[in-house]
Amino acid sequence: MLAAGAGSLAELEAAIKAFEGCPLRVTATNTVFADGNPNGAVMVIGEAPGSEEDRQGLPFVGPAGQLLDRMLAAIGLSRAEDAYITNILPWRPPGNRTPNPGEIAMCLPFMERHIALVQPKLIVLAGGTAAKALLGTAQGIMRLRGQWREVSVPGRPAPIPAMPVFHPAFLLRQPAHKRAAWKDLLAVRKRLADMR
Repeated sequence: MLAAGAGSLAELEAAIKAFEGCPLRVTATNTVFADGNPNGAVMVIGEAPGSEEDRQGLPFVGPAGQLLDRMLAAIGLSRAEDAYITNILPWRPPGNRTPNPGEIAMCLPFMERHIALVQPKLIVLAGGTAAKALLGTAQGIMRLRGQWREVSVPGRPAPIPAMPVFHPAFLLRQPAHKRAAWKDLLAVRKRLADMR
């Protein structure tokens, strides 16, 4: 109800900050809403803030965020102009643990409203948590990545093309998967070019 009533990004951010239904809010330092250009063509959605993101109050600002910026730059996109970046959860889970299904379910209406307000041309789902939550599937990222899917949200008449990709934090731990990630990024670049 809170999420659906937000008519702008500022109203949505205020609604999230006022939301007391998620216990993560109490343990987090900051509410991490979004970064980048809300008018950009691409919306990147990750899992949840890490320690650096929680400290700064911005998504993807630690080592994984620096890699994400390089990944976007490799296909001619920038955070400042072309991409809008957020997470399924606006609060850091303690110890950077994976969010549990209850936490995801609690925050999903806010995420869906976020997508409806931004109206991106396409979505990049960074990691398994974001992909599973927004695609409504139990499949893991190894299966999902590299294939175009669609994300449907209330308040948006048509589904939005979505590309599940490996999370940059995973690529830092498993650099052997960077080749597959590059292939997925090229598919994103091609799809954007086809839309122009």
